[in-house]
Amino acid sequence: MKKAVIVLVVLAVVAAGAGWFLSAPTKLSEAQLAAIAEGDASQGELVFWAGGCTSCHAAKDAAGDDKLKLGGGLRLETPFGVFVAPNISSSTADGIGAWSLADFANAMTHGTSPDGQNYYPAFPYTSYARMSGEDIGNLFAFMKTLPSVNGKTPPHELGFPFNIRRGLGLWKRLFLDPSPVIAAPSSGNEVDAALWDRGRYLVEGPGHCGECHTARNLAGGLDLAKWLGGAPAPTGEGRIPDITPVDGGFGSWSASDIAYYLESGFTPEYDSVGGEMVHVQENMAKLPASDREAIAAYLKAIPPVAPTAN
Repeated sequence: MKKAVIVLVVLAVVAAGAGWFLSAPTKLSEAQLAAIAEGDASQGELVFWAGGCTSCHAAKDAAGDDKLKLGGGLRLETPFGVFVAPNISSSTADGIGAWSLADFANAMTHGTSPDGQNYYPAFPYTSYARMSGEDIGNLFAFMKTLPSVNGKTPPHELGFPFNIRRGLGLWKRLFLDPSPVIAAPSSGNEVDAALWDRGRYLVEGPGHCGECHTARNLAGGLDLAKWLGGAPAPTGEGRIPDITPVDGGFGSWSASDIAYYLESGFTPEYDSVGGEMVHVQENMAKLPASDREAIAAYLKAIPPVAPTAN
């Protein structure tokens, strides 16, 4: 009996050690960081709008230049608790003004804070991890030009065990994958390969469309088999629509319809954009027309998700 207890204790210690090791926050290697240079702020502005930073980090109902004041505070209610968007303005005291490019790149691609903590995936680094080093450098350059906003936001409101950040390291090992979600169409497919590839990059990367339009499993990870097939709204009220090319509904829209919707906010039925999509559409309208066309090309060529599979 005594030997059995000792064995169990040893196994528990080994398991705890393995869990501690596997849950450690990760960062980019020195070689990876060396390949990322601070870039062009004007190009970074396009990345900023594609990424929708203002939708979560600006004040509610902000308009005009106030959209560039990223003091945070938005409350996102989820089954895991309430997440509060932080201050990501250029404030050195309360925002990210004191961050280095390495700090920013590690946050964007690995969900790791400058002080070595795991970020919660309410910050969609699982999508941003697919961004290029060039875009990360450009975005950082633009972020440094934005106004400083004073004031720290309240902490997240999370109960046990979700308030233990270390455990997110294990979650990342399961769900943080920088590889593309959807394989490129075959060479015989009548799709402009370069346009489609750009669309995939925007949707799967900075645009992080899958974070809302894809169903999640019990652990909060995206169910990639249902990619963009619609999901319950994070607030628990209503449903975010399927934007795959299923018969009827969104699937009946042409690529031109989709591109025009992202530019103007008007659907083919002459309805107007509503809900949280208002902010997304306003951001997408600031991108070049070619980017909206690329997003439309991607959405028209991805596998449909049958309604019964949601």
